[in-house]
Amino acid sequence: MRPARSRRSSSDGPIDLRSDTVTRPTKQMREAMAAAEVDDDVLGRDPTMRELETRVAGLLGTDDALWTPSGSMGNLIALMSHLQRGDAFLAPDGAHVLDAELGTAAWLAGGMPRPLPHDAGPGKVSPDAVRRAAGTAGPYYTLRTTLLCLENTHNAAGGTVTAPDEHAAVAAAARAAGLRVHLDGARLWHAAVALGVPPATLTVGVDTVQVCFSKGLGAPVGSAVAGSTEFVEQARRLRKMLGGGVRQGGVLAAAALVGLDRMDRLAEDHARAKTLAAGLRERGWSATEPETNIVLVPVADLGGALRRFADAGVLASTMAGKVRLMPHADLTDADITAALDRIGPVDPTPTVERMGLAGPGLGRSGSGGSVRRGAGRAPARRGGR
Repeated sequence: MRPARSRRSSSDGPIDLRSDTVTRPTKQMREAMAAAEVDDDVLGRDPTMRELETRVAGLLGTDDALWTPSGSMGNLIALMSHLQRGDAFLAPDGAHVLDAELGTAAWLAGGMPRPLPHDAGPGKVSPDAVRRAAGTAGPYYTLRTTLLCLENTHNAAGGTVTAPDEHAAVAAAARAAGLRVHLDGARLWHAAVALGVPPATLTVGVDTVQVCFSKGLGAPVGSAVAGSTEFVEQARRLRKMLGGGVRQGGVLAAAALVGLDRMDRLAEDHARAKTLAAGLRERGWSATEPETNIVLVPVADLGGALRRFADAGVLASTMAGKVRLMPHADLTDADITAALDRIGPVDPTPTVERMGLAGPGLGRSGSGGSVRRGAGRAPARRGGR
């Protein structure tokens, strides 16, 4: 019988570092899914799903929580609840609700997005910036700003973490300015583990929060959105409106409960990310120092770098114009070592210089890295051509 999870190794196919969403359910998850007590969650309440929702609410310090099929749906439900058509909302530049949810914040929730620069560090905004952006009430025909959306960890900034005191100060500034606060905590579990604090310390002052089970926790499907009892009642209607009502959802919730039981193992992913980043820097790549499990690598030729990595047997993705590499539960220390061996060093001389095409602004590998193609292959051109 095929095992529930076969651990990847340096001699067994590609090493998949595209995301921590590529993990497969563990044997324990599959057994819990098979044995889950279930009922119709649309006609009533599925008992296993309800157990998960109650547990999540306790972890986050909220009155209640609601399972959703995805984090994007959880965020959208919160925005639909908070915004009236034509309201503006604030979010850190590059936030998932701005750049990775197909514009549903504007299209379906009716909100006008206003990105805020990271003036308090990567992925972070300051209380002063929130106060300035919130502004004051103007004539009836002016845009009203009513909501602040935060993200912890901030994906596009490289999984950066906002500490409890920083978060509380920003949330307090928003509330003092009359704004509601939603927290996209798709990777809030990572932030809590990295900081060594309970997740509830990172939700102080928010009205709603979304958390994900299918990223570092390794469950195959699902997120949750949490807040007051009244919010969750409304959210259940909105979830159904968006097609997110499920029947015997306990089959999926059971895997998420197992994932929550092993939350502490996220520290292993964080440690492997640091090892990976350090190894890349030793080989001449300009890898950022990760705070959690996301490693960003600036390169001169993004498409070429992805092809080079794939040719070497390392699967990567892109984020904020950089190569993104993410250790996860299906990988071991040996896989990280093997990935580094496969990627190898940056070419000491950029491809454009070897072709005699170097000019102003085309830096050497230490300032972003060039891409060395495999033997016998033509150098990759810019623009994916």
